[in-house]
Amino acid sequence: MLLKGKVIVVSGVGPGMGQSLARIAAEEGAKVALGARSQKFLDEVAGEIRAAGGEAVARSTDVTDAGQCQALAQAALDAFGRIDGLVNTAYIHGEWTTVDRADPADWLKVLDVNCLGALRMAQAVFPTMKAQGSGAIINVSTMSTVNPFPGEGGYASGKGALNALTRHMAKDFGPHGIRVNATRMGWIGGKPVYDWIAREVAAGRDRAEVEGEITSRIPLNIIPPEEDCAKAVLFFLSDYSKVVTGASLDVNGGQYMAP
Repeated sequence: MLLKGKVIVVSGVGPGMGQSLARIAAEEGAKVALGARSQKFLDEVAGEIRAAGGEAVARSTDVTDAGQCQALAQAALDAFGRIDGLVNTAYIHGEWTTVDRADPADWLKVLDVNCLGALRMAQAVFPTMKAQGSGAIINVSTMSTVNPFPGEGGYASGKGALNALTRHMAKDFGPHGIRVNATRMGWIGGKPVYDWIAREVAAGRDRAEVEGEITSRIPLNIIPPEEDCAKAVLFFLSDYSKVVTGASLDVNGGQYMAP
């Protein structure tokens, strides 16, 4: 098993890649500590993991609150005795608009969750990882930081700050045996994306046309499945990446190269 015996904290187990990542990590032998704002949803995911034979704890967590980030890390420690990995998946998108019409207050909210939330979670697990002399932190970012997508200026700016934070964390945490990397996601074939496609179809558009607009800019000509995107994150949690830090991996079917 890829993660046998490891304890992994996931900060954003919402109805998207976060829950798939948590489930697959457990299938690969990890014990998982789950965070998200909805305790009800967390309990459902944790229950499914336990029913499948895995180990999981769940705690409602708002990553804009440092105390709640500390509490999630402590819940992992109390349950499992150590923390080997942290995946910062918690995010908000913010408004869709051009930069000239953007609301700076909205951008600050996005930055607070997408970048500073990751910082708070990293600070929460750092003392434990430092004492262990090992750990892996993965920050989930977006390809919009390198290939701008219309309307995503605020979201991409928050994630761009996260990319810079990833490199600074890698530099600062490296002497303690802690690796820090990022993944740049694009379209992810899961509930949020397919719900959006369904709304477009309900509004009168042809499903094949909507999906074709997405896949036409992706060299692999697919909407990358949620589970496969999650597995790329697991690589950075595993011992197969023991000498990789400060890296950003594009996990978007090659769309980062699209014109």
